[in-house]
Amino acid sequence: MDRPNQTTHFGFRDVPLGEKQTLVNDVFHSVAQRYDLMNDLMSVGLHRAWKDVMITALDPPKGDRPFALLDVAGGTGDIAFRAAKTAGSGFHATVCDINTDMLA
Repeated sequence: MDRPNQTTHFGFRDVPLGEKQTLVNDVFHSVAQRYDLMNDLMSVGLHRAWKDVMITALDPPKGDRPFALLDVAGGTGDIAFRAAKTAGSGFHATVCDINTDMLA
């Protein structure tokens, strides 16, 4: 239960607690089309290396053996696309994200 005067941090300012989720949603909607580029710039490309290590550890089968990947909060689907490049014909991915602009 929110108290009317309760605040939380958003960036470098305090905002009413009840407004934060809308502000966060607005940020992600506004950057959705440039999200992967933004990750490249902010991590100096390191996020790509982390994702490559994850896919190597996941080791999707190369053949026709069924393999399903569920990526929750998957953003632009870049992890699923990486897995699809290394997997065989039995690969299937489902990507979901609360922000439909990310999935576009």
